[in-house]
Amino acid sequence: MNLKKTFAIALAIVLTLGLLAGCGQKADPTKAPDGTEAPTTGAPEDTNAPTATDVPEETDAPDVEVVRTKLVVGFDAEFPPYGYKNEAGEYVGFDLDLAAEVCARLGWELVKQPISWDAKDMELESGAIDCIWNGFTINGREGQYEWTAPYVDNSQVFIVKADSGIATVADLAGKTVAVQTDSSAQAAIEDEDNAELLASLGGLEKIPDYNNAFMNLEAGAVDAVAMDIGVADYQIAQRAEGMFVQLDEALATEQYGVGFKLGNTELRDQVMATLNEMAADGKFAEIAETWGLTDAVCLGK
Repeated sequence: MNLKKTFAIALAIVLTLGLLAGCGQKADPTKAPDGTEAPTTGAPEDTNAPTATDVPEETDAPDVEVVRTKLVVGFDAEFPPYGYKNEAGEYVGFDLDLAAEVCARLGWELVKQPISWDAKDMELESGAIDCIWNGFTINGREGQYEWTAPYVDNSQVFIVKADSGIATVADLAGKTVAVQTDSSAQAAIEDEDNAELLASLGGLEKIPDYNNAFMNLEAGAVDAVAMDIGVADYQIAQRAEGMFVQLDEALATEQYGVGFKLGNTELRDQVMATLNEMAADGKFAEIAETWGLTDAVCLGK
């Protein structure tokens, strides 16, 4: 074979093999054609991004139990013997003694909070006081508060001067009667059951407290005072013997309880359970005797 022809055939074979090798090689996407590192495109991968398992599972916050440390008792400081300021400037009374014993047994501090009686609902709703505990009448208010069981049976009565010539309720016709503002006596005398009596009066005076009511009665500014019998007994005992008398016919009968804000059954139940405990072990009766209210109390009887 001709030497030139042989060389040409060999060269063709070499070129063909090189072409086939180039077609079979895959390009490296990280390399530039010249073999250097190719630039990347797009945002770099965030290797610190949280995965589904890294995100903390949302859970409900644990319930925090509020531990009570005190009881704020709202009371009328002019309502003896249930709650009032004595000559030493201290707040004392039957209801305050009951509250003090309840707090002692439950490990609470008793806060005695005197209030204006006609503002008692605002004080309770705002949370300024925890309860109303001061010769507080249940009757007619059953659905307005959370109540303890009754602990005192009480009556609303009329007090007049002994020399007034008024001997019966009928004798009050044309006379002026005083009541404490927003009191049970006011509610009773304005009740529809007593509409005829109210219409017969010469006037109904609403006075802030019973001390002023008795001063007006003594001065002749009013002819009678309608009030709770327990308070009446106390007020009469503090004055000259024989100056005032109570009419035999009661205006109304009622029961006292401790009133709490509607819905606050937990606190009501705690206080009620402790009062029942006091009635069972004799402490309730002991406190009632101290204040001359043995015949009036009804809890545990």
